[in-house]
Amino acid sequence: MSDFDPDKFEDKYKHYFPELQRAYKQAFETMNDAYDSELIHAIDQQVLAQSEPFYEGDGEFRIEMPDDPASQLQGVIVDDEKLDTILDRYLDEIESELRSVFGLHA
Repeated sequence: MSDFDPDKFEDKYKHYFPELQRAYKQAFETMNDAYDSELIHAIDQQVLAQSEPFYEGDGEFRIEMPDDPASQLQGVIVDDEKLDTILDRYLDEIESELRSVFGLHA
């Protein structure tokens, strides 16, 4: 774990790329164990690949998603309500993993 500097998070891919990869990978593994792996893989590759993490301060992160995530998914069938529920859970998991990787506790 590296020392977290909120100012460096502005250029996160330069300063924290390995940590970001680790947080997203750990969140993926948790979600893949809990939900349909085909759906989780599709969300990971087709929706979250377009997401952007931001540091909000006070140990909190926010994940910005592409507009209309359901329209990004191809090759899986899922109703909007289920997708919204799983995406909310997935985003919570990513934010939790980011706090863990960076040693921040909200």
